[in-house]
Amino acid sequence: MNLVAVVLNWNGGDDTPAALASLDGCPAICVDNGSTDGSDRAVEEHFPGVELIRTGANLGYAGGNNVGIRRALERGADWVLLLNNDAVAEPGLYDALALAASARPDAGLLACTIVDERGAVQYAGASFNARFGYSGRVRTVPPRGPADVGRADGAALAVSRAAVERAGYLDERLFLYVEDVDWSLRIRAAGFAVVVVPGALVRHQGSAASGGSASTVNLYYDTRNTIVVAEQHAPLPRGLRALRRGIVVGAHLAQAASHPARAAAARAVLAGWRDARAGRLGQRSSA
Repeated sequence: MNLVAVVLNWNGGDDTPAALASLDGCPAICVDNGSTDGSDRAVEEHFPGVELIRTGANLGYAGGNNVGIRRALERGADWVLLLNNDAVAEPGLYDALALAASARPDAGLLACTIVDERGAVQYAGASFNARFGYSGRVRTVPPRGPADVGRADGAALAVSRAAVERAGYLDERLFLYVEDVDWSLRIRAAGFAVVVVPGALVRHQGSAASGGSASTVNLYYDTRNTIVVAEQHAPLPRGLRALRRGIVVGAHLAQAASHPARAAAARAVLAGWRDARAGRLGQRSSA
């Protein structure tokens, strides 16, 4: 398995060195996504073997990772591992991915099994029903071996060169959140499997790029992009389309009701709905 890892340095912070250090022995690229705190210089100083690419601006999850994917493929990678800077690869990750790629030559995405800092499983597979705009419950019990799933989790996944060439890169219009769902659906539609690998463990802090669980950024993008992705992959007549939008908004408003900043969270959800209706994509100017 000729794999190159891509770590996205999200607007600075001190998480990136741990992510890069956990990839010891694996060729790596660090994409600095517009940091302003000097963290790019720290990467350059402490990881001279890591190729550092500075984007000069925050291109979002999709845009920043696409820069890294393109460079990894230029370097001859057959597989590219995307690892969030707030995630750490556990020992044996590379071997587990290599074994899974060999056992499942039909796979285009290999989803890592994600655990939290205490070791509790956060992701061991999930689905997405585009007809209803609904992400099924995340599986928290890993399968015994590599198994088909509906969608990968963007915190840690490996994509094959063949899948990128056939299904394309991450959709940069989405900017942040749900790109992993869209990519999973497109890669499956292109004839590849999305496979979770129980032995490919990654420890993830979660939501650092968008301000953590107290941020309303995730509610805005998740609402907007869930609607956009559902409509792209499962077009419906006008009336049913409006009903699906209502289901997505209602589910996110329910989340907003328990948010520490309830009013701001509800406004973020409604802004996401309005922008989805209007086709306003990319980075939200007020986010």
